[in-house]
Amino acid sequence: MFPQIKIHLDSFDALAITEERKALLQPLVTYIQNKKKEQQTIRLNFICTHNSRRSHLSQVWAQVMAHHFEVANVCCYTGGTEATALFPKVAETLLSQGFHIHMLSAEQNPVYAIKYDANEAAIICFSKTYDHPFNPSSHFAAIMTCNSADEACPMVLGAEARFPVKYDDPKAFDGTELQTAKYAERSLEIAQEMWWVFSRL
Repeated sequence: MFPQIKIHLDSFDALAITEERKALLQPLVTYIQNKKKEQQTIRLNFICTHNSRRSHLSQVWAQVMAHHFEVANVCCYTGGTEATALFPKVAETLLSQGFHIHMLSAEQNPVYAIKYDANEAAIICFSKTYDHPFNPSSHFAAIMTCNSADEACPMVLGAEARFPVKYDDPKAFDGTELQTAKYAERSLEIAQEMWWVFSRL
């Protein structure tokens, strides 16, 4: 694990997460526990409308926590109800928080390789619909990270379970002097909650 990321992980505290949020996260914990008990692959697809901000942060941090807590056979994905592009501030935020980021494609919808450990496979991030061929077509959990995606997708095809784990959109601060701070805040909020989820296994 790259040192700066490890520092963040060591700073997390379960007491900083409200009981209301823990209750919301618990069904996801139970799902992963059951998969682990049955020694099945744990596929988590984080879904948000434009697949540009919160879903990517969730995918990246969940994969980090699976590695940190040595939970095997975890594959994290991300998608939207439509494809746009990973918002550049997301990559910038993760870079500032200790990740190593390589842009594999600089087209309109760039492809990023995001590494959290020198010896682990990079997480591949780009905007896509949740049913894109890059993602699993069945036997996965759909984690809805925003209200609009949750409302727009009453059914996520192929998902065997669905969990609403919603976060406020840092997009609200784009173009303001608070943008950098709010993206960092949202990233670490998601990280701490994913840390709690995987710490319960």
